[in-house]
Amino acid sequence: MMKLDDLNNASAADFVALLDGTYEHSPWIAERAAAARPFKTLAALKVALARVVREATVDEQLGLIRAHPELAGKAAVAGELTAESTNEQQKAGLTACTPEEFAKLQKLNADYNARFGFPFILAVRGPRGTGFTRTEIIATFERRLRSHPDVERAECLRQIHRIAEIRLNDKFGVRPELGEQLWDWAAQLAVHSEAEDFLTCTYATPTHTAVAEQLMTWMRDCGFDEVSRDAVGNVVGVYNGTSADKRLLTGSHYDTVRRAGRFDGRLGIFVPMLVVRELHRAGKRLPFGLEVVGFSEEEGQRYPADFLGSSALIGAFQPAWLDQTDAAGITLRDAMQAAGLPGTAQAIQTVKRDPSRYLGFVEVHIEQGPVLDSLDLPLGIVTSINGSRRYTGEIIGLASHAGTTPMGQRRDAAAGVAELILFTEQRAAAVPDVVGTVGMLEVPSGSINVIPGRCRFSLDLRATTDTARDALDADVRAKLDEICLRRGLNFTLQPTLAANAAPSDAAWQMRWEAAVTGLGLPIHRLPSGAGHDAMKLHELLPQAMLFVRGGNGGISHNPLESVTVDDADLSIRAFERLIDTL
Repeated sequence: MMKLDDLNNASAADFVALLDGTYEHSPWIAERAAAARPFKTLAALKVALARVVREATVDEQLGLIRAHPELAGKAAVAGELTAESTNEQQKAGLTACTPEEFAKLQKLNADYNARFGFPFILAVRGPRGTGFTRTEIIATFERRLRSHPDVERAECLRQIHRIAEIRLNDKFGVRPELGEQLWDWAAQLAVHSEAEDFLTCTYATPTHTAVAEQLMTWMRDCGFDEVSRDAVGNVVGVYNGTSADKRLLTGSHYDTVRRAGRFDGRLGIFVPMLVVRELHRAGKRLPFGLEVVGFSEEEGQRYPADFLGSSALIGAFQPAWLDQTDAAGITLRDAMQAAGLPGTAQAIQTVKRDPSRYLGFVEVHIEQGPVLDSLDLPLGIVTSINGSRRYTGEIIGLASHAGTTPMGQRRDAAAGVAELILFTEQRAAAVPDVVGTVGMLEVPSGSINVIPGRCRFSLDLRATTDTARDALDADVRAKLDEICLRRGLNFTLQPTLAANAAPSDAAWQMRWEAAVTGLGLPIHRLPSGAGHDAMKLHELLPQAMLFVRGGNGGISHNPLESVTVDDADLSIRAFERLIDTL
């Protein structure tokens, strides 16, 4: 098996030779990466190789992509693949295609090459490392055939890096076993779903209760000293330290959106669970306790009030929320009681934590965005969770005949909203780390030959600071006023959410940075555009977050959400390093 010392101490020529086969027929990648030695860790080597490709010219990147064979293509049939590619295609079962599957792949290969001018690349051993099925490969092929050429070129390069990562693991005899366990837990927990075809787990449903019970079982198996479910449904595991005075609080949520991915929230529960399991197996205690909370509700899918779990911990649960109803008319109180929870404000008040007992709050979370994926970085340091303001609104004009009403005499409600959308996009883009979105748009009772008399819309405005958020908010609302005045329209605008920004605590952010640096990885700082339980705990304790790269372009709140076992493993190692520094 290869060792890092072999690479670090080799001549430039030997360095290239030792890495032969890592990147298909492309020795130039190793040649350029040699200058970055010495590599502290295997992860550092992987990042350095990926950086060479990212900094290469487009022609060089296309040459790398074209150096790869088609899946189940002519080279495979003729036995002309490299040993590495042959092994990978065999493991994926591509050498055992049915005639129908083979014909399908040949057609897809031809269509893909005609559209993009390079072969379809997929790391067929997948994020788990055990391989995709032929059905999954064909489905991915069909989906990506619809991509934009620039997006697809970038995705091919990321797939090539994943292929290289798996090949390097084989060369070094490395298995990311903790990451594999995390991935398997995520898959097993996803079996519990309210929908048959997609993962859905909303608050206080039988599915939600089943997930909580499974988490508690695993926590006990990991060696937690105390495991319980509190009055709001949070799953709480405590691993005692040598001192009873202080604890570090961590965790994330286990509820999901509808048609969810497997890792949003749940990854941040699994990471510290595995850290506790390893501590317990080693018979090791920390100088402080470790309290892991699986927050019962963060997504706001069933009831209007979200962050129910973390709100209870900071004493911000509002008794009036118990009277809120879901789409079926079931009150939150009744739903809680049906799920075996007390459903009383008095019981929920006991969940509040005493901040004097805690060192702080840390959360590990999938990024839910494309930044880390586009930079080929497995981990990122969160600088702040964006503050946000949300609205639902409606512009009211005049519904009239599309053919007989002159353009200069129209009061088109949809055109007014369209102008607001473009302004919001341009205004947000003009300031770093500011975003604005109109995610819902509806013309009630719309008709193809009627000028829209009404148009409903949503507004989601976010920024890393409250000042920047409020400035965006004021400008967008002023523009809405101006548009409607000029166009002869009226509007309503209803606030639905106002959340303050939650900047990371400087000391805790530095601890995350030291943990990532200790793994040999470069530091990349980025804000979180999404809301997290950490933004609620921010009101009670110093907090900081670690992001883990998401696959498939960083997509989240989607069944395509994914992390690799290698990235998951690195997040666990980073958490171990974090607590070792305390």
